[in-house]
Parts: sequence; C-alpha cells; structure tokens
Amino acid sequence: MALLPDIHFEISERKILLRILDTLFVLACLQLVGNFFDFDYFKISQENWLWIILLTGYLNIFGTVFELYNLQQASKFQTILKNTILTVSVTALFYLLTPFYTPELPENRLQIIYFFLAMTFGILVWRWLYITLISSPRFYKRVLIVGDSFDIKKIISNLEGADPNYKIVGYINTDSSNEVGDMPETVQEYPIENLTFTVSRNGISEIVVASDYSDGVSKPLYLQLINLLESGFSIREYMQVYEEITQRIPVQHVDKDFYRYFPFSRSNQNKFYKLFHRLFDIIMALIGIAFFLIIFPFVLIGNLIGNRGPIFYTQKRIGRNGFAFKIIKLRTMVTDAEKDGAMWAKKNDTRITRFGKFLRRSRIDEIPQFFNILFGEMSVIGPRPERPVFVRELSEQIPFYETRHVVKPGLTGWAQVMGSYGSSTDDALEKLQFDLYYIKHRNLFMDLSIVLKTISTVVFYRGQ
Repeated sequence: MALLPDIHFEISERKILLRILDTLFVLACLQLVGNFFDFDYFKISQENWLWIILLTGYLNIFGTVFELYNLQQASKFQTILKNTILTVSVTALFYLLTPFYTPELPENRLQIIYFFLAMTFGILVWRWLYITLISSPRFYKRVLIVGDSFDIKKIISNLEGADPNYKIVGYINTDSSNEVGDMPETVQEYPIENLTFTVSRNGISEIVVASDYSDGVSKPLYLQLINLLESGFSIREYMQVYEEITQRIPVQHVDKDFYRYFPFSRSNQNKFYKLFHRLFDIIMALIGIAFFLIIFPFVLIGNLIGNRGPIFYTQKRIGRNGFAFKIIKLRTMVTDAEKDGAMWAKKNDTRITRFGKFLRRSRIDEIPQFFNILFGEMSVIGPRPERPVFVRELSEQIPFYETRHVVKPGLTGWAQVMGSYGSSTDDALEKLQFDLYYIKHRNLFMDLSIVLKTISTVVFYRGQ
C-alpha cells in the first residue's frame, strides 16, 4: 500500500515562495491603490517593465539585508512587522532616488506615502497568510528518527532549531543497551516492529536514519525500511538531512568515509571563479581602505578618549595552506589583555574597553584587514583566520579542523553570518561545520548571500 505523506514545503521552496509572493502582493496593492486613489506615480504596464524589474530587485536585496527571508523570523509576526517597515523604507528611498529607470518624482508628496503604505500593506497581508497557513502545524514535516540513543536528543535540537517547520514526532532506538532518558512529551518512542503501521497511524512524512546498517539497523528493520522505500516513502540518511537543513557539515560524525562528505566545490578549481574572486577582493579592499581613511579621524578621537593606547595591533594568524601571517586590526582590548597567555574572547569580556565595544559591535575594528586582503593574505569571504595556539589545540580536539585552511581566510564568512561568536571548543566545532559547508558549496551566488547577510549583521549591530 502506497503511503502518501502530508503536504510540506521544503526550506528552499518556502524561501522562493516568500520572495515571489512578496513581489506579487506588493505589485497587486500598488495596482489597487492606482485604481481607487489619486495615485499615478507607479503604473504597471508593458511600457514600464523596467520600473517593475528595478522595484523587484530592490525589494529582494533589502529584504535579504533586513532578514525578511530568514525562516526562523518569518514565523513571528512582530519581527516581520519591524523587518518589513525597514525593508520598505529603504526600498522606497532607493527607488525614489534612482534616476532614469524609475518614474519622475511626483509633485504631490502624498503619492510617496501611498507608495510606501501599499508596499507595506501588501507584504504584511501575505506574511500574515504565510504565518497562518504555511507555518501552521498542518504543513509541518512530521519526522521519525531511526537511530542510536546517544544521538537522538542532539538530532532533534539541531534539525528543529534550523527549520521551525521540521518536527520530530518520534524515534526508534536502535541501540537497546542505552536508554535515551528524558524526552519532550511531543516526541514518542516507537517499537521497531510494524514500522509501516507506525508511519501510517502517526502521519509521518519522512524517516531519517542515523545508524549504520552494520551497527544499528537490524535486518528486520532494514527490510521494513526497504518496503517503505519501494512504496515511494521518503527515507533519508541523517548526515544528508543535517547538511541540507542546517547548512553545516557534521564533521563530528565523519570517520573513515570522509571523502563522501568533502567533494569540495568545483569553484575551488574554477579559474574564472578564482579570477573574479580576486578582482572582487581588490575592488572591495580599495573601497574599504578609502572608507577607513574617511572615518579614521573619528576613530582616532574615540581611541584617545575610550581606549588610551595604541590604535592598531597586529597578531599572528594561520592562513591558506597553514602559512602564518600578521592580521591588522583596531585595538579593542586593554593593552595587557593577554599578560597571562592566549585566551578566547567571550561575551561581556572585561578586557574590552568602552570604545572597543563599539568598534566590535559595529565591526569597524575589522576594517584594517582590507590591507591584508589587498596584499593577498586574506579574502573578503572565507573562514575567519585563527591564532596558531588555538589552531594546534582545536586540531587535536576536532577532526578535520585544518581542512578549513584549503582556501584563503576571510574578513567575513558563512560561519560569521550563520553561527554564533566563537568562544569555546563547541563554538569552534560549529564554526568549522559552517566553514566546510562553504568550502564544499561556494559559488558566486553564495558569496553574494554572505555579503548581504554581513550587511544585515552590521545593520542590526550584532558584532561582539
């Protein structure tokens, strides 16, 4: 008997749906305002197709910057309200100030208000529908985990934390010698026997297998999984699901079959991509240095008042292929911050000065690294370079840690825009997972995404 899972939108499908429907609802509202009010600033017609393309482009770019397409935030209306107002405000401003390819500025300023309100209303109506319908439990993907007991809790926290619509409703413990312990009431343990009945009765959409056949999946369970697979049911391996949903590579579970998980991106050997990447680095470095020269007098004054000491400091870091170089930064800590030896920077670190806190949270302290980028020691995008002492420690504790050195270190990277600030071995493991995902999948579109997310990090003042 074929088992038909409930309807569920994957992560990529929801992101595309959000972008397309945002645009359609905005255009529909602008059209309605033009029909019922004295509004002729923005007219939808074949002659004005450039107006539509430019507005759509601005909406998508600034929607990314202000996190309208962050799925964790897309299910909270209060957050969406704030992000929508920010997105529409900047979109409207850039659109109104763009010459030639947008309508002439209206003489009646009331039309600008109509323009702003129509876009805001269109997005909010659609997002209310998204939260009410698409993000409701009826569209959750209900998942059953088949795995070893010591992994199940971590699996649940990782997958549900990355995708709010991905719900683990139960598990089958393939290691009867170990007890799972306390689990949430919403997550039930099911017996290995009669798996098909369990799937059918509980509306399971997908089974995720987190055990090796040789160690965890017994032959009776294996045969039941085969029968389900032959009926068209979705059964996937945990590490494949983990990488897809969390956009990280679970290196802690990778062993002798490491080559299966590190088929690094073709972009690492693509000469065109590497040339473009270097040209982008040089252009951004020149722009960054010019910006730094403009703000340097203000930084100098702030340093005199709030830092009291040298304005710059250099520190040895590990770069591509394990070669060391000296990174250039603005000093944010007291001058004797490491008199007792190298220490992790941490949240609310008492060694950070008053002015240093501002420099870190705004990321201004990183701007001098544009000189490292210009010299070819770093790239704009890549894994953050770490200190030799920490590289030695982490290489001993975390498998494949030095793999992150196959590309140039970066001013920003996938780990910086997706993860938390690294202040422990556990944080370093999470960052490595993101770094390896970037090295494996990197391309021009991913680089653009990182740039936009970095702007978002600066806008929301999330540096540390």
